Amino acid sequence: MNQLLLATNNRQKAGELRLLLANVPVEILTLEQFPSIDAILEDQETLEGNALKKARGVFRLTKVPTLADDSGLEVDYLNKGPGVYSSRYAGPSATYAGNCKKLLLEMKGVPPRRRGAQFRCVLAFVAAPDFERIAQGTCLGAITEVLRGNLGFGYDPLFLPNGYEQTLAEMESSLKNKLSHRAKAIQNIQPILSDFFACQVM
Repeated sequence: MNQLLLATNNRQKAGELRLLLANVPVEILTLEQFPSIDAILEDQETLEGNALKKARGVFRLTKVPTLADDSGLEVDYLNKGPGVYSSRYAGPSATYAGNCKKLLLEMKGVPPRRRGAQFRCVLAFVAAPDFERIAQGTCLGAITEVLRGNLGFGYDPLFLPNGYEQTLAEMESSLKNKLSHRAKAIQNIQPILSDFFACQVM
């Protein structure tokens, strides 16, 4: 069976991606199965740059078709920040809790009409030096004033998707995986993956 390597050591993210890729007939691997690969520094200025850097780097080392993502929370009041710095918003060794705490402080007293935000996910698929594809997905919403829910990860307890009364951290995964930025990015790249792997079988 064809293999697809997810360029992540984040088990929660990998689990989410596995569910979203269930319709792609491939064996899904993660970096846990390649312990000799060091973490790739996410030092690019855009989500697209980081996703491509990770996918290119992992593919170069493994020669396994690789899917990498970089995601960010873009808050209107913060001029689309923290954006590419979302995972290290509270510092180089930031935790999910630390990032959420800093965001709440930055947004303290900001009225509801100015709390708009979006999650954005960029996926990069590298299957050969001359085969690179990018897709993205967004989820529009707003930043809540308090943490709500204990499901999901990252900024999920602070993100209220438009049209819903539950934060991403209050939703069952089946609902979250229909409307999240990562789900939409997978939907957009899935035809590319399906076509590529179908050709490998022929």
